[in-house]
Amino acid sequence: MTNPRRRGLLIVYTGDGKGKTTAALGTALRALGYGWKVCMVQFIKGTWKYGEIKSIAELGDQFELHRMGAGFYKILNDDQPEEVHRQAAEEAVKLIIEKLQSEAYDLVIADELNVALDTGLIDKAAFRRILDARPGQINLIITGRGAPDFLIEEADLVTDMRQIKHPHQRGNKAQPGIDY
Repeated sequence: MTNPRRRGLLIVYTGDGKGKTTAALGTALRALGYGWKVCMVQFIKGTWKYGEIKSIAELGDQFELHRMGAGFYKILNDDQPEEVHRQAAEEAVKLIIEKLQSEAYDLVIADELNVALDTGLIDKAAFRRILDARPGQINLIITGRGAPDFLIEEADLVTDMRQIKHPHQRGNKAQPGIDY
């Protein structure tokens, strides 16, 4: 930890628009510029290959990425049994609580945690355990559509990504470097 007297923020990036994880990664990149240690735990996107993985690997031990999900849940050709997704989400909850309680990070990102709650992969009690595990000086970013009202109320900063226009609406496929 670079400054144990700092008050950490609870930040939420939510909404139906694109850019929630991208915003969290932008904040992480900024934090790394100040010598912060960052940890990201992904609750849903575990099996996809995307550009961020390659970039994060180049950052060394200042940025830990834990891809815990069993892939996108109930969308995009999901062929995993429900129990596999639930087990992956349970392991992600345990890991992020461990990472928060270690106090070894300045910034922790719970990527797609809102989706894990909204789809029922985790319950409100597990979500609450994550929030309660955060020491006051650690910044926590939570991403994903459908942020619950209690999280919005508790958060220090909430950004709602609103989709106005998207290339997919015209039939364009996702592009490497832009979408993944």
